[in-house]
Amino acid sequence: MSDIRVVVAEDEAIIRMDLVEVLREEGYDVVAHTGRGDDAVALVMEHRPDLALLDVKMPGMTGIEAAREITSSADTAVVMLTAFSQRELIHEASDAGAMAYLVKPYQREDLVPAVELAIARRREAAALRSELDAAEQRFEERKTIDRAKGKLIDEHSLSEGDAFTFLQRSAMSSRRRMIDVAHEVLAGDATP
Repeated sequence: MSDIRVVVAEDEAIIRMDLVEVLREEGYDVVAHTGRGDDAVALVMEHRPDLALLDVKMPGMTGIEAAREITSSADTAVVMLTAFSQRELIHEASDAGAMAYLVKPYQREDLVPAVELAIARRREAAALRSELDAAEQRFEERKTIDRAKGKLIDEHSLSEGDAFTFLQRSAMSSRRRMIDVAHEVLAGDATP
């Protein structure tokens, strides 16, 4: 059994059951399925799957609306499935966060690549978010260290190099990070 968990939302029961069967035969773990868009959102929030396969036209909430809600609040890839292939609808799906788009009647050989592509794009997006978060944290730490250096320069008449050296040596001698020493300097708890 695959580690990839899927929620299927398709209002036509026969198509929904076929999708569930095909996905399971292909090794995916279908954790839930429904015929309503609003239920799809609730099921995604409950199960936190890797992928939501959504029909565009469903009662309760359209697949586009569901995709928008899912992608804004869950780390779940979305694949849209619809009988409509108008460009405007494709753009709406993309704007809502869909990572792939299949037109009915779908072919089994098209479903798996769409699912795999969406999962890969989701993983790439998660990695980029993680890298961005780390870069933002480093930037914030750098600003704090610079503020601490400024305080050492202003209050203790140190040169910029000496202020940096003080922060660095204090961190090394106490086996802590420079950011921790910088916080102490800013709080007035560490001086040269």
